[in-house]
Amino acid sequence: MKTFFNQLNLKGHLLTAISYLIPVVCGAGFMIAIGMALGGDSSTDLTKTGYSFWDVLATLGGAGLGMLPVVIATGIAYSIADKPGIAPGLVIGLTANAVGSGFIGGLIGGFLAGYLVVLIIKYIKMPNWAKGLMPMLVIPFIASLIGGLIMVYVIGAPITQFTHILTEYLQSLSGTSKLIYGIIIGVLASVDYGGPINKTVFAFVLTLQAQGIHEPITALIVVNTATPIGFAFAYWIGRLMRKNIYKKVEVETLKTAFPMGIIEIVEGVLPIVLNDIIRCVIATGIGGAVGGAISMVMNADSKVPFGGMLAIPTMSQPLGFVIAIVANVIVTALVLVLLKKPVNESEEMVDEIEEDDIELGDIKVY
Repeated sequence: MKTFFNQLNLKGHLLTAISYLIPVVCGAGFMIAIGMALGGDSSTDLTKTGYSFWDVLATLGGAGLGMLPVVIATGIAYSIADKPGIAPGLVIGLTANAVGSGFIGGLIGGFLAGYLVVLIIKYIKMPNWAKGLMPMLVIPFIASLIGGLIMVYVIGAPITQFTHILTEYLQSLSGTSKLIYGIIIGVLASVDYGGPINKTVFAFVLTLQAQGIHEPITALIVVNTATPIGFAFAYWIGRLMRKNIYKKVEVETLKTAFPMGIIEIVEGVLPIVLNDIIRCVIATGIGGAVGGAISMVMNADSKVPFGGMLAIPTMSQPLGFVIAIVANVIVTALVLVLLKKPVNESEEMVDEIEEDDIELGDIKVY
């Protein structure tokens, strides 16, 4: 059984699809965040007159985010079946949207579409004169028809019911339960800096946001935003304590990582993390736990799934978001300063000498 699931590679296909999904989330998320920050309405009817530029921006972003079930379904189907999976994935993703099964429906529909295509290619054999019809007609028609009917008549309603039950459960959480969920989200999101664990958490909380539960994804935004800022703040705390914790090249990295963190791009700190993985993971894990917990308990609720500080105008509880980020930054920075060893200036000079480019004139042949 384990070998069977390994061959299916469910996790690999999901992560591949998420990598296709993230640019859509970022682009649409920024549009709706900027539009709403400047007074736009994401539900504007663009077929009528009287709307502003910011209404258009917010509405375009909202439309893009509304297509996420379709994007994830298409991405998974493509990962499984390559190009033949695109059309069935698109159709079944749209069907998931139509029956109200949302992001979870799109996710399951993507696997359904992809594996249907694989089965069709394996078991349906066409005569030589008709083989050209396989990719253009037979595969997309049969896979879309079967997958769409399964989504409508078999799995659509149970998925919708499950999402409603999950929504009601999460909306009824008490303060202690929110604290625990916030810690879990914060730790998992903070320990691999945009890697597979972070992407898996993102897929989960994005599913919840599609059902109108915004607090979990806001906790993720807090952690992704605060982590690079925490690394930068650790530099200043180290200076105050007369403890140099970064090499010169790492300080240069911070100059890029800090502004990236403001807009929730966490990968900028990876060059620093890779030089001292264990201490950095401990620091960001503790900081993420604090930030995630505070964000959940204080009901910070970003209406967009991405944006960092740009997401603040979309929140009804922005103060909770700001407090969570400040706490996350401070804790991450303090733990980093306490755990990291001081940089030995003489060793750093040796490293710089070793990294100098070799000049051709310095090479002598005896």
